[in-house]
Amino acid sequence: MILTILLVLLGLCVLVQLYFSFYYFLPFTKYNDPETGGQQRPVSVIVAAHDELENLMELLPQLVDQEYPEFEVVVVNDRSEDDTEFYLYELERQYSNLKVVTIKKTPDYLNSKKYAVALGIRASKYEHLLFTDADCRPCSRHWIYKMQSGYTGGVEIVLGYSPYIKIKGFLNHLIRFETLLTGIQYLSHAYKGHAYMGVGRNLSYTKACFFRSKGFASHIKTVGGDDDLFIRDAVRNSKANIVINKEGQTSSIPKKTFREWLIQKRRHMSVGRQYKAADKRKIGAFVASNVLFYVLSIILLFTNVQLAILGALIGVRYLMVFPVYVRASHRLDDKLSIPLLPVLDIVYFFNYLFLGVSVLMYKKFRWK
Repeated sequence: MILTILLVLLGLCVLVQLYFSFYYFLPFTKYNDPETGGQQRPVSVIVAAHDELENLMELLPQLVDQEYPEFEVVVVNDRSEDDTEFYLYELERQYSNLKVVTIKKTPDYLNSKKYAVALGIRASKYEHLLFTDADCRPCSRHWIYKMQSGYTGGVEIVLGYSPYIKIKGFLNHLIRFETLLTGIQYLSHAYKGHAYMGVGRNLSYTKACFFRSKGFASHIKTVGGDDDLFIRDAVRNSKANIVINKEGQTSSIPKKTFREWLIQKRRHMSVGRQYKAADKRKIGAFVASNVLFYVLSIILLFTNVQLAILGALIGVRYLMVFPVYVRASHRLDDKLSIPLLPVLDIVYFFNYLFLGVSVLMYKKFRWK
């Protein structure tokens, strides 16, 4: 009787995953960005950086060289102790559209990253803001141009995609798979009109949207959330759109050790506890259905019960869900390793379970 119940639960897990795949993910794979022939609004690109000299030396020349008629780059030098200040001073003299904001000390009651971003917004002179991080690189000289194309029909928030660059090693495959799966989720939900998060590596919104949402006030002491928790608040009164074209993406430098990546992911997951209840239920249903799918499959395989039905359920899940993942990866031009896909899938969801438990047990996090 118990094993039959487990088999039924497994079937329900597969149905939940099919629902997400065919209601959210598959329609997203057919999405096309808005045409870029419309109004080209002035844009302020904002980068907050703490001890990021080497990254800024690579990033800033690419930003100031963007092919766009009118834009500025605002760099917030957040308490850097390296030679960032001297480099920015020299660069500011060379480029009239580069503005530097220097922070010597962050007020004790404020989160340093959000304080830096907020000062960058206040120092900017244009209404439309575009954000990225120091360790990111625009995928083309048309990044600003592509991202601003999302401002159609009263839109005030544009969510972009930011994959990690490909390097050797299984960890890199896992990081890129996790990033892809996260991207498919938040972009497909936004496409359906239910935006719940964005990533600060590639995100745009207007000043009016920022101040109407009271900036980061509701989560000013939380480490992280300058992107996803802000979007949580902003979409209540602002319309969101997505841009997924490769030229509108930024690529990021991935962590090189499993420990560094775990720390990063634990910080991100800790912020997720503050999502709206409805969003937590949807995300939780997707993750739980995948984790339970593997747990129940392993239990039922070892009990040798109804192997034909078990095999059919596993086969349906793999044959119908994985092709959607592959199609989405091609749509985002962030190719998956198909031979590694089953391994990445099971490792990712068990790792997600481990991270969730660790976040509940250890709650202290910091930016830099």
